[in-house]
Amino acid sequence: MNDQVTKLHELGKVMQEHGLQLILALLILILGLFLTKWAIKVLKTVLAKFTKNAATISIIANSVGVLMLGVVIVASAMEIGAKPGPLIALIMIIVLAVIGVIVVFRPLIPTLPFTVGNTVKVGDLLGKVEATTILNTRVRTFDGKTFFVPNRQILDDIVINYHFTKTRRVKVDVTIRYDQDLLKAKQLIEAVMTEDARILTKPAPQVYVLELGLNGVKLGGRCWVNNAKYWVTKCELQEKTKLRFDAESIRFAYPQMNVYHRNDLETPPSQENG
Repeated sequence: MNDQVTKLHELGKVMQEHGLQLILALLILILGLFLTKWAIKVLKTVLAKFTKNAATISIIANSVGVLMLGVVIVASAMEIGAKPGPLIALIMIIVLAVIGVIVVFRPLIPTLPFTVGNTVKVGDLLGKVEATTILNTRVRTFDGKTFFVPNRQILDDIVINYHFTKTRRVKVDVTIRYDQDLLKAKQLIEAVMTEDARILTKPAPQVYVLELGLNGVKLGGRCWVNNAKYWVTKCELQEKTKLRFDAESIRFAYPQMNVYHRNDLETPPSQENG
Protein backbone atom coordinates (compact mmCIF):
# COMPACT_ATOMS: atom_id res chain seq x y z
CA MET A 1 0.00 0.00 0.00
CA ASN A 2 2.85 2.36 0.90
CA ASP A 3 4.57 1.56 -2.44
CA GLN A 4 1.46 2.55 -4.38
CA VAL A 5 1.15 5.79 -2.42
CA THR A 6 4.82 6.53 -3.09
CA LYS A 7 4.41 5.92 -6.83
CA LEU A 8 1.37 8.16 -7.00
CA HIS A 9 3.25 10.84 -5.11
CA GLU A 10 6.17 10.60 -7.55
CA LEU A 11 3.77 10.71 -10.52
CA GLY A 12 2.09 13.79 -9.11
CA LYS A 13 5.47 15.43 -8.66
CA VAL A 14 6.43 14.66 -12.28
CA MET A 15 3.13 16.03 -13.55
CA GLN A 16 3.58 19.13 -11.45
CA GLU A 17 7.04 19.77 -12.84
CA HIS A 18 6.54 18.63 -16.46
CA GLY A 19 2.77 18.41 -16.90
CA LEU A 20 2.52 21.48 -19.11
CA GLN A 21 5.32 20.23 -21.35
CA LEU A 22 3.65 16.83 -21.68
CA ILE A 23 0.32 18.43 -22.58
CA LEU A 24 1.96 20.69 -25.18
CA ALA A 25 3.87 17.75 -26.65
CA LEU A 26 0.67 15.74 -26.89
CA LEU A 27 -1.14 18.64 -28.57
CA ILE A 28 1.70 19.07 -31.07
CA LEU A 29 1.57 15.36 -31.86
CA ILE A 30 -2.22 15.28 -32.32
CA LEU A 31 -2.38 18.47 -34.38
CA GLY A 32 0.59 17.35 -36.43
CA LEU A 33 -1.06 14.02 -37.26
CA PHE A 34 -4.26 15.75 -38.38
CA LEU A 35 -2.26 18.27 -40.42
CA THR A 36 -0.23 15.50 -42.04
CA LYS A 37 -3.35 13.57 -42.98
CA TRP A 38 -4.97 16.70 -44.42
CA ALA A 39 -1.82 17.64 -46.37
CA ILE A 40 -1.58 14.17 -47.93
CA LYS A 41 -5.21 14.37 -49.05
CA VAL A 42 -4.76 17.84 -50.57
CA LEU A 43 -1.51 16.83 -52.26
CA LYS A 44 -3.14 13.79 -53.87
CA THR A 45 -5.96 15.98 -55.19
CA VAL A 46 -3.47 18.47 -56.66
CA LEU A 47 -1.27 15.76 -58.19
CA ALA A 48 -4.32 14.09 -59.76
CA LYS A 49 -4.73 17.18 -61.94
CA PHE A 50 -1.29 16.66 -63.47
CA THR A 51 -1.03 12.88 -63.71
CA LYS A 52 -3.30 9.85 -63.77
CA ASN A 53 -0.56 7.51 -62.55
CA ALA A 54 -1.84 6.33 -59.18
CA ALA A 55 1.52 4.83 -58.19
CA THR A 56 3.37 8.12 -58.76
CA ILE A 57 0.76 10.08 -56.81
CA SER A 58 0.93 7.61 -53.93
CA ILE A 59 4.75 7.65 -53.77
CA ILE A 60 5.00 11.45 -53.71
CA ALA A 61 2.14 11.96 -51.25
CA ASN A 62 3.29 9.22 -48.86
CA SER A 63 6.90 10.44 -48.96
CA VAL A 64 5.81 13.97 -48.05
CA GLY A 65 3.60 12.51 -45.32
CA VAL A 66 6.52 10.60 -43.81
CA LEU A 67 8.68 13.75 -43.81
CA MET A 68 5.95 15.76 -42.11
CA LEU A 69 5.41 12.99 -39.57
CA GLY A 70 9.14 13.03 -38.76
CA VAL A 71 9.03 16.79 -38.19
CA VAL A 72 6.00 16.41 -35.92
CA ILE A 73 7.69 13.70 -33.83
CA VAL A 74 10.86 15.78 -33.47
CA ALA A 75 8.90 18.87 -32.42
CA SER A 76 6.86 16.86 -29.91
CA ALA A 77 9.97 15.20 -28.44
CA MET A 78 11.84 18.51 -28.14
CA GLU A 79 8.92 19.93 -26.19
CA ILE A 80 9.46 17.39 -23.43
CA GLY A 81 13.20 18.07 -23.28
CA ALA A 82 14.79 15.72 -25.82
CA LYS A 83 18.10 16.90 -27.25
CA PRO A 84 17.53 18.07 -30.84
CA GLY A 85 20.87 16.96 -32.33
CA PRO A 86 20.84 13.16 -31.83
CA LEU A 87 17.05 13.05 -32.04
CA ILE A 88 16.89 14.80 -35.40
CA ALA A 89 19.64 12.56 -36.76
CA LEU A 90 17.81 9.41 -35.63
CA ILE A 91 14.43 10.56 -36.96
CA MET A 92 15.90 11.60 -40.33
CA ILE A 93 17.58 8.20 -40.70
CA ILE A 94 14.27 6.47 -40.03
CA VAL A 95 12.39 8.83 -42.38
CA LEU A 96 14.87 8.33 -45.22
CA ALA A 97 14.72 4.56 -44.73
CA VAL A 98 10.91 4.57 -44.88
CA ILE A 99 10.90 6.78 -47.98
CA GLY A 100 13.39 4.44 -49.62
CA VAL A 101 11.14 1.46 -48.92
CA ILE A 102 8.15 3.37 -50.32
CA VAL A 103 9.98 4.35 -53.51
CA VAL A 104 11.37 0.87 -54.13
CA PHE A 105 8.46 -1.34 -53.16
CA ARG A 106 5.35 0.84 -53.64
CA PRO A 107 5.17 0.31 -57.45
CA LEU A 108 5.22 -3.45 -56.84
CA ILE A 109 2.16 -3.31 -54.58
CA PRO A 110 -1.13 -3.58 -56.54
CA THR A 111 -3.39 -0.55 -56.21
CA LEU A 112 -7.14 -0.27 -56.53
CA PRO A 113 -8.18 1.23 -59.90
CA PHE A 114 -10.35 3.94 -58.32
CA THR A 115 -10.51 6.49 -55.52
CA VAL A 116 -13.20 7.42 -53.01
CA GLY A 117 -16.08 9.18 -54.77
CA ASN A 118 -15.72 7.33 -58.09
CA THR A 119 -18.66 5.52 -59.66
CA VAL A 120 -17.51 2.00 -60.54
CA LYS A 121 -18.80 -1.34 -61.72
CA VAL A 122 -17.17 -4.40 -60.17
CA GLY A 123 -18.59 -7.55 -61.68
CA ASP A 124 -22.37 -7.08 -61.48
CA LEU A 125 -22.11 -4.42 -58.74
CA LEU A 126 -22.62 -0.78 -59.78
CA GLY A 127 -22.26 2.00 -57.24
CA LYS A 128 -20.20 4.77 -55.68
CA VAL A 129 -17.01 4.11 -53.70
CA GLU A 130 -17.48 5.47 -50.17
CA ALA A 131 -14.33 4.20 -48.44
CA THR A 132 -11.37 1.87 -48.89
CA THR A 133 -9.28 -0.06 -46.36
CA ILE A 134 -6.45 -2.55 -46.63
CA LEU A 135 -8.93 -5.43 -46.66
CA ASN A 136 -12.08 -4.20 -48.41
CA THR A 137 -13.87 -1.43 -50.27
CA ARG A 138 -17.24 0.02 -49.25
CA VAL A 139 -19.54 0.57 -52.26
CA ARG A 140 -22.99 2.14 -52.04
CA THR A 141 -25.35 1.23 -54.87
CA PHE A 142 -27.86 3.70 -56.28
CA ASP A 143 -30.77 1.92 -54.61
CA GLY A 144 -29.27 2.57 -51.16
CA LYS A 145 -27.54 -0.74 -50.45
CA THR A 146 -24.03 -0.84 -48.98
CA PHE A 147 -21.60 -3.58 -50.02
CA PHE A 148 -18.21 -4.42 -48.51
CA VAL A 149 -16.20 -5.94 -51.34
CA PRO A 150 -12.89 -7.74 -50.58
CA ASN A 151 -10.00 -5.99 -52.33
CA ARG A 152 -8.59 -9.31 -53.53
CA GLN A 153 -11.85 -9.89 -55.43
CA ILE A 154 -11.67 -6.41 -56.98
CA LEU A 155 -8.08 -6.95 -58.13
CA ASP A 156 -9.03 -10.27 -59.74
CA ASP A 157 -12.16 -8.95 -61.50
CA ILE A 158 -12.90 -6.58 -64.38
CA VAL A 159 -13.54 -3.07 -63.04
CA ILE A 160 -15.18 -0.20 -64.94
CA ASN A 161 -14.31 3.22 -63.52
CA TYR A 162 -16.77 5.76 -64.91
CA HIS A 163 -14.77 8.69 -63.51
CA PHE A 164 -11.33 7.72 -64.77
CA THR A 165 -11.79 10.10 -67.70
CA LYS A 166 -13.26 13.60 -67.54
CA THR A 167 -15.84 13.07 -70.30
CA ARG A 168 -18.24 10.37 -71.36
CA ARG A 169 -20.22 9.68 -74.53
CA VAL A 170 -24.00 9.90 -74.50
CA LYS A 171 -26.07 7.70 -76.82
CA VAL A 172 -29.54 8.69 -78.01
CA ASP A 173 -30.95 5.77 -80.01
CA VAL A 174 -34.40 5.82 -81.59
CA THR A 175 -36.19 3.80 -84.26
CA ILE A 176 -38.53 5.47 -86.77
CA ARG A 177 -40.92 4.00 -89.29
CA TYR A 178 -39.78 3.42 -92.86
CA ASP A 179 -42.34 5.90 -94.21
CA GLN A 180 -40.96 8.80 -92.12
CA ASP A 181 -38.61 11.56 -93.28
CA LEU A 182 -35.17 10.14 -92.48
CA LEU A 183 -33.13 13.32 -93.07
CA LYS A 184 -35.53 15.41 -91.01
CA ALA A 185 -35.36 12.94 -88.13
CA LYS A 186 -31.54 13.08 -88.18
CA GLN A 187 -31.63 16.88 -88.17
CA LEU A 188 -34.01 16.94 -85.19
CA ILE A 189 -31.80 14.64 -83.11
CA GLU A 190 -28.73 16.71 -83.94
CA ALA A 191 -30.57 19.92 -83.05
CA VAL A 192 -31.62 18.49 -79.66
CA MET A 193 -28.00 17.72 -78.83
CA THR A 194 -26.39 20.93 -80.12
CA GLU A 195 -28.96 23.14 -78.36
CA ASP A 196 -28.08 21.65 -74.96
CA ALA A 197 -25.40 23.77 -73.26
CA ARG A 198 -23.97 20.74 -71.45
CA ILE A 199 -22.96 19.01 -74.69
CA LEU A 200 -19.31 19.50 -75.63
CA THR A 201 -18.54 20.99 -79.04
CA LYS A 202 -15.45 18.80 -79.51
CA PRO A 203 -16.00 16.17 -80.64
CA ALA A 204 -19.11 17.54 -82.33
CA PRO A 205 -22.45 15.71 -81.97
CA GLN A 206 -23.18 13.24 -84.76
CA VAL A 207 -26.21 11.24 -85.91
CA TYR A 208 -25.89 7.91 -87.71
CA VAL A 209 -28.17 5.36 -89.34
CA LEU A 210 -27.35 2.34 -87.20
CA GLU A 211 -29.59 -0.31 -88.69
CA LEU A 212 -32.32 -0.99 -91.22
CA GLY A 213 -34.27 -3.28 -88.97
CA LEU A 214 -37.40 -5.38 -89.32
CA ASN A 215 -39.58 -2.78 -87.62
CA GLY A 216 -37.95 0.46 -88.76
CA VAL A 217 -34.82 2.56 -89.25
CA LYS A 218 -32.64 2.77 -86.14
CA LEU A 219 -30.90 6.14 -85.65
CA GLY A 220 -28.16 6.87 -83.15
CA GLY A 221 -27.15 10.26 -81.80
CA ARG A 222 -23.67 10.49 -80.30
CA CYS A 223 -22.32 13.36 -78.20
CA TRP A 224 -19.94 13.95 -75.30
CA VAL A 225 -20.55 15.45 -71.87
CA ASN A 226 -18.65 15.92 -68.61
CA ASN A 227 -18.80 12.83 -66.42
CA ALA A 228 -20.57 14.55 -63.54
CA LYS A 229 -23.46 15.54 -65.83
CA TYR A 230 -23.76 12.29 -67.78
CA TRP A 231 -26.82 10.62 -66.27
CA VAL A 232 -29.11 13.66 -66.07
CA THR A 233 -28.06 14.81 -69.54
CA LYS A 234 -28.76 11.39 -71.07
CA CYS A 235 -32.25 11.21 -69.55
CA GLU A 236 -33.16 14.76 -70.57
CA LEU A 237 -31.88 14.33 -74.14
CA GLN A 238 -34.10 11.29 -74.58
CA GLU A 239 -37.09 13.23 -73.26
CA LYS A 240 -36.37 16.22 -75.52
CA THR A 241 -36.02 13.92 -78.54
CA LYS A 242 -39.40 12.33 -77.87
CA LEU A 243 -41.11 15.72 -77.47
CA ARG A 244 -39.42 17.15 -80.58
CA PHE A 245 -40.45 14.16 -82.69
CA ASP A 246 -44.03 14.48 -81.48
CA ALA A 247 -44.07 18.18 -82.31
CA GLU A 248 -42.67 17.55 -85.80
CA SER A 249 -44.94 14.55 -86.48
CA ILE A 250 -42.09 12.05 -86.77
CA ARG A 251 -43.52 8.69 -85.79
CA PHE A 252 -41.54 6.09 -83.88
CA ALA A 253 -41.51 2.49 -85.02
CA TYR A 254 -42.66 -0.26 -82.71
CA PRO A 255 -42.47 -4.06 -82.88
CA GLN A 256 -45.24 -5.50 -85.00
CA MET A 257 -46.25 -8.82 -86.44
CA ASN A 258 -48.71 -9.61 -89.20
CA VAL A 259 -50.90 -12.58 -88.34
CA TYR A 260 -53.06 -14.29 -90.95
CA HIS A 261 -55.96 -16.41 -89.84
CA ARG A 262 -56.75 -19.13 -92.37
CA ASN A 263 -60.09 -20.82 -92.44
CA ASP A 264 -59.87 -24.24 -94.03
CA LEU A 265 -63.08 -23.48 -95.91
CA GLU A 266 -61.59 -20.35 -97.44
CA THR A 267 -58.80 -19.80 -99.90
CA PRO A 268 -55.45 -18.84 -98.27
CA PRO A 269 -54.32 -15.20 -98.82
CA SER A 270 -51.31 -16.30 -100.91
CA GLN A 271 -53.58 -18.08 -103.39
CA GLU A 272 -56.03 -15.16 -103.59
CA ASN A 273 -53.17 -12.85 -104.55
CA GLY A 274 -51.92 -15.34 -107.07
